[in-house]
Amino acid sequence: MPLQIPDPVLGAWAKGFPARAGGMRLSDVANAGLRLSDLVTPVLTVYEAALAHNEETVFSWAAGQGVRLAPHGKTTMAPALWQRLLDAGAWGISVATPWQAEVAVQTGVSTVLIANAVTDAAAARRFGELLAADPDLRILCWADSERTVEILAGALEGAARPLDVLVELGGARGRTGARTIEEGERIADAIAAASGLRLAGVTGYEGPFGPDRGDASVAAVDAYLGTLVELHTRLAYPEDVRPVLSAGGSSFPDRAAAVLAPHAGGADVVLRSGAFQIHDDGFYSRMSPFGPLTGTDSLRSAMHAWSRVVSQPEAGLALLDAGRRDVPFDIDLPVPQSVAGSITALNDQHAFLSLDADATVAQGDVVRLGLSHPCTAFDKWKVVAVIDDPDADDPRVLGAVATCF
Repeated sequence: MPLQIPDPVLGAWAKGFPARAGGMRLSDVANAGLRLSDLVTPVLTVYEAALAHNEETVFSWAAGQGVRLAPHGKTTMAPALWQRLLDAGAWGISVATPWQAEVAVQTGVSTVLIANAVTDAAAARRFGELLAADPDLRILCWADSERTVEILAGALEGAARPLDVLVELGGARGRTGARTIEEGERIADAIAAASGLRLAGVTGYEGPFGPDRGDASVAAVDAYLGTLVELHTRLAYPEDVRPVLSAGGSSFPDRAAAVLAPHAGGADVVLRSGAFQIHDDGFYSRMSPFGPLTGTDSLRSAMHAWSRVVSQPEAGLALLDAGRRDVPFDIDLPVPQSVAGSITALNDQHAFLSLDADATVAQGDVVRLGLSHPCTAFDKWKVVAVIDDPDADDPRVLGAVATCF
């Protein structure tokens, strides 16, 4: 089903787009004849061919593993990019908050997995309204305590359709989630006893158990995933529910598939990896298993920032016009790709580029930056240009996507 893709009229609010684009609909950008040189730095771009490569690689791999994908839509919050995922065969779209779930539902996503415990009674009541209004809509959320179940049950008492709730199991030094299998069983019993709720599966997030791809981290991730399987096998689900067994961030989808996929005969094994569509030149380039570990092609970074030299106040130092309001910095600083050097610091609107001894730039030059962590790149942009080839002398702008942050 086609989603309702935002198609706003561009104006000065669309950071990175030139004045000549003012008054255009977003959908008109594809035929506007724009080039990267027409855009206003700093600007974020998405590489079309890398998007397509990453989607094909991961969906083909998932099909071979017998697992389903509900990619994390909060990575981009871009319905046009969600549409690509659904067209590729996604089981649904994951989100992190009730507000993001509302965006997904209003856009037309029919299966929305809220990868979080919902403790807002007003939000839960809203889910009841949405479910009552659309018999084809499925909303799933998590609960990691009996108190959370009480909140959900109180909000949905007498609901026309029950809300699907998954038991979230965590572990010591993890993030959220019940800390023991026995606690998870008690939460499941509470869900099953609530008239407005339906026990729909077991879920969790393995990321905190593996800070890298070393043997110890992989073993810890596998052990944690094994606890999800054990809890799942202990539970009795309603006859009208095919349960969901879900894990798999973008760092360990291979391990989630290896541990969970053997149980796909009695459950939908759903991985929530979201960063794969965009990938990056930082954290996920180090952590993603795609490539030799999965027997697939490696993923390609589909996002770049382009920033102009605005000052050279001393030898070996250049100041660029991209700062913390434009590029991610929570895991790694941006990496210059078109000139030899390193970004050593970011201010609100400036990047400090330390040049290698034999590297030169001049005021007005544009520097391509590789970025780390797409989740904190897209949230800084309301509109993102899609280009044909970041290695071209002057890439063509093929279109643009709007975000809903």
